[in-house]
Amino acid sequence: VQLQASGGGVVQTGGSLRLSCTASSGTFSSYAIGWFRQAPGKEREYVASINWNGGSANYIDSVRGRFTISRTNAQKMVYLQMNSLTPEDTGVYYCAGTRTVLSGRSNANNYNYWGQGTLVTVSS
Repeated sequence: VQLQASGGGVVQTGGSLRLSCTASSGTFSSYAIGWFRQAPGKEREYVASINWNGGSANYIDSVRGRFTISRTNAQKMVYLQMNSLTPEDTGVYYCAGTRTVLSGRSNANNYNYWGQGTLVTVSS
């Protein structure tokens, strides 16, 4: 499956952005989709994931309650709604596809397909 992330931009602290991840080929509904981010000078970090039918979502503690991941398989889209953004949320955000189970979704090595990143910059 080919994935493409979009929706990044510059926003002030406390603002919101919605990232989109679009699949252009492949059986999109077969894959769980995860979002990762990489801040300047830091390693890539798992942010959130959603299972194949949208029935199960998972978040890291620092974004839980502020970010919401959702998907519509009919349109081959996954969204990451990000609210109450802080400068610590700044980074390049990537979406990725996996068939691994929930326990493995925080590990980037378990993802087979990656979209190009979209840059999110939160100014203070």
